[in-house]
Amino acid sequence: MPHQRSVRIPLDVGKPVVTVQVRVARADVPGLQVLEPAAGERVRGKRKRAQGREHDSGGAALVAWCGRPSKEFERSRARLGDRTMLLSTKSLGALRLRTKQQVGSAFCLASGRRRAEVSLVGGCAAGLGNLGRMHWSACYHHHHHPQHASSRAWRCRAAVAEATTEAGVVSGSGHGSKAEQPAVWKAPLDFKFIRDNVEEVESNCRDRNNPADPRLVAELYAKYLQRNQELAELQQARNANAKKLKGKMSKEERDVLIGDGKSLKEQIAALEGTVEEVQMELQREGQKIPNMTHPDVPVGGEECSTVLETVGSRPEFGFKARDHLELGESLDLIDFESAASVTGSKFYYLRNEAALLELALVNYSMGKAVARGFVPMITPDLVRTEVLEKCGFQPRAENTQNYGVRDSDLCLTGTAEIPLGGSVMNSLLEEDSLPLKMAGFGRCFRTEAGAAGSASKGLYRVHQFSKVEMFVVCTPEQSDQLHQELIDIEVEMFKELGLHFKVMDMASHDLGAPAYRKFDVEAWMPGMERYGEISSASNCTDYQARRLSIRYRPGAKPGQKKPKNVFVHTLNATACAVPRMIVAILENFQQEDGSVLIPEVLQPYMGGVKKIQAREAPSE
Repeated sequence: MPHQRSVRIPLDVGKPVVTVQVRVARADVPGLQVLEPAAGERVRGKRKRAQGREHDSGGAALVAWCGRPSKEFERSRARLGDRTMLLSTKSLGALRLRTKQQVGSAFCLASGRRRAEVSLVGGCAAGLGNLGRMHWSACYHHHHHPQHASSRAWRCRAAVAEATTEAGVVSGSGHGSKAEQPAVWKAPLDFKFIRDNVEEVESNCRDRNNPADPRLVAELYAKYLQRNQELAELQQARNANAKKLKGKMSKEERDVLIGDGKSLKEQIAALEGTVEEVQMELQREGQKIPNMTHPDVPVGGEECSTVLETVGSRPEFGFKARDHLELGESLDLIDFESAASVTGSKFYYLRNEAALLELALVNYSMGKAVARGFVPMITPDLVRTEVLEKCGFQPRAENTQNYGVRDSDLCLTGTAEIPLGGSVMNSLLEEDSLPLKMAGFGRCFRTEAGAAGSASKGLYRVHQFSKVEMFVVCTPEQSDQLHQELIDIEVEMFKELGLHFKVMDMASHDLGAPAYRKFDVEAWMPGMERYGEISSASNCTDYQARRLSIRYRPGAKPGQKKPKNVFVHTLNATACAVPRMIVAILENFQQEDGSVLIPEVLQPYMGGVKKIQAREAPSE
């Protein structure tokens, strides 16, 4: 446990003078110095003068602002630039939680409800690297009413005076942990279920081909409970010792109790560090464990997936079918060559009717979703790394499918599912407001690491594309029925488009970590001479909800106690992944003369275009 030392900094809030205690945890991490400014202090009516002093400390350039963002908050963001992380929360408790979640123990904020003080604890660098000289330039206390000062009323700010090295996101979680370990946010995972059903969870991991270690998680949970119990006993002993000190006694007896109090304080501080380390390791390993699996899901690889339904039949051509690349070139619809020069491989331009076709598909699918009660939304294309991780994606993995933004805690989204889930993060919903249905349009960005070969050519697998995504938040009792509703919407749309496709119940190896069960829709693509996935629908049960902290308040029944808040279930489904839909339409509706018919349901969105034909060469 790093050695801690304290100074008190006065807060200019009028009379009486209120002080803030700043505790700096020293660690053997070079590159960062914390400057404690000279400050006057009034303690029990006396005035002191503390000299400014410097010392080395491990830490990260974190600017923490408690309260709603204001103009001053935005000015601080602009002034400090990319070399810091700026957090804003409604309360100090939430700020402490977000700080721990995002940068380990880099700066852990805590407040005391009984005493007017805030503790800012610096620890080892965790997530932001070392930034040079830190200066606690401003801390102040504010509350709406002097008789109701509490942790929710605190406002605190720390600003960087000088940064000598450039910030970079690094792996690691404070308290001297290994640098290669990623920063950990805390989620209320069901560790008790894992401990009590460790063999079942191990079997589930094997069935899903997942390398997580449930037995290690169970051991860490037992260790965490034991250390927490020891900490509680020490805290009880400290409280009992403090109670004894209030009574009358001899000087010798008081000195003994004071010595015991100091010893207990040191033991508690050391054990708190141990508990924090065990908890972080428990979270790190626990978050690797995938969702449980529906009992009807076939076990094995993709080839073990079962066909639930087949719709339509393969189109028969009296000519050799062309693939979408050949059709796109001959009809001047797709330009990969220019995009490769401008951006790189697997990027593209859509031209002429192909551009109109994208807009038609988006409007058609969004209209179908809205007609079924979904709220239309346009989502951000950038999200915080933490939100992406909580939705079950792995932006820090070696072969990640996500693009990150340099010197930022932001990633490009791979699907609108992420910002849609994030839009209800940290929510407590009323039961009668569920299910909550959203349909989001957004741009998707994927690295497609490891994807190669003829199966990935052309528009089938690209780095950027448009998609309409359906996202549902519901009660556990509603999720199975809503999962079927989502796949029914997809089947209805693809039937109207005139495609031949099959609905698959995907095998366990093909399930992502959040999915309890997943249905895929695979359409026949004549030019590629195979079926290709065009849509999916997943039931994630409470996997994402636990990480995103989305609960609902069940309605109380007459004569019964008020029930506890419950985690919601989340589901997602693809209404339209534009590039693959364009592939399916071009290849299935091609004509012998090289033209392509537009499906009837899309024609109203195409500005009167019913057929895509080759353009006549300009006359000389």
